[in-house]
Amino acid sequence: MTGDDSGRRRPADRGAEDRTSSTGLPAALAAWGRSGAPAPYTLLADRPDGTVVRCGDTVAKAHAADSDPDALGVRLRIAASAPLAGVLLPPLRTGTVRARPASLWPYGAPVDPEHPELAPWEAAGRLLAGLHLTPLGSLPGPVPPMRGPAKLARALDRLARAQTTADRRPPGGTGPPAADAPFAAPAATAAPPSSVCRPVAGIPHPAGTAAVRAAARSLPAWVRGEAPAPVGPALCHGDLHLGQLVRSPAPAGPWLLIDVDDLGAGPPAWDLARPAAWYAAGLLDPGDWLRFLDAYRCAGGPAAGPPGGDPWPELDLAARALTVQTAALALAKAAEDGRRLDGGERLVVDACARIAALPADLDYGLPS
Repeated sequence: MTGDDSGRRRPADRGAEDRTSSTGLPAALAAWGRSGAPAPYTLLADRPDGTVVRCGDTVAKAHAADSDPDALGVRLRIAASAPLAGVLLPPLRTGTVRARPASLWPYGAPVDPEHPELAPWEAAGRLLAGLHLTPLGSLPGPVPPMRGPAKLARALDRLARAQTTADRRPPGGTGPPAADAPFAAPAATAAPPSSVCRPVAGIPHPAGTAAVRAAARSLPAWVRGEAPAPVGPALCHGDLHLGQLVRSPAPAGPWLLIDVDDLGAGPPAWDLARPAAWYAAGLLDPGDWLRFLDAYRCAGGPAAGPPGGDPWPELDLAARALTVQTAALALAKAAEDGRRLDGGERLVVDACARIAALPADLDYGLPS
């Protein structure tokens, strides 16, 4: 296990921060990973949703402080269970560090973003198919729901908070917001894609934010995390991207999936949604998309129709949801940093404008 959830995960020792400090959560986590002995470590991630350190051939993670302990415990037991051998990286042990649930894992060699031509799209497709085909009744339980919709809700909430702060800044300012500035409500409808990413003084990317909110409103309430999700038929990863694959044992073992914090029962189409959304937005090469899709289908994956068929009736809803999630996070980060969107971010925001312009009466069933 290694890295973060950006989808552009770098090798663990490239750009990571080496530490020998004996204070703070990362140091406590490293000591726990070494059975209590202070140890040098490499800080891989330190965010509210998880702190991750590498100590030699192991990786220790402190999960989010607000994690549901029962659900997380089941997810970790599932990762260690026999039916998922060869699909999920199993933990070495679990525990608690500074009141945070913690887990220790073998170090796995991650995907190298410097060589996109070597990205293991076929392995990702095969592993997902294996995950989705695992009978829920063969696993430790009760299997919690997959947390994909919760991640979309968090992304929209982060955008709202970032935009409120940006709206309250003086025009052209990047400092603290004005104390009494009112919140500027978004437009009711999305602007055309050509104007979506143009900032105005004091309100970064207003049309883009309106487009994302309009696209979100077009999705069913359960997809936005505003209603209970239908019970899904399969075990889902919940946050699939190339950063969730490692070779274990490092450096040349088989590819395995990592990061089970969002694992659970749900519609398996959700796990194909991010590559599907990137392909639809122009961010993923068509050849890479087909490598992934064909490998998934050939391994018996249930979420994209038969080989040679049209996958979009199965994938459309989940792909739209991940497009909204990705665009919301892009706009939130741009607002927080006081910057313009980059090229890839503009593509997903433009895709939201197209989603928002579609008929509102589309019949969304639960994807298989």
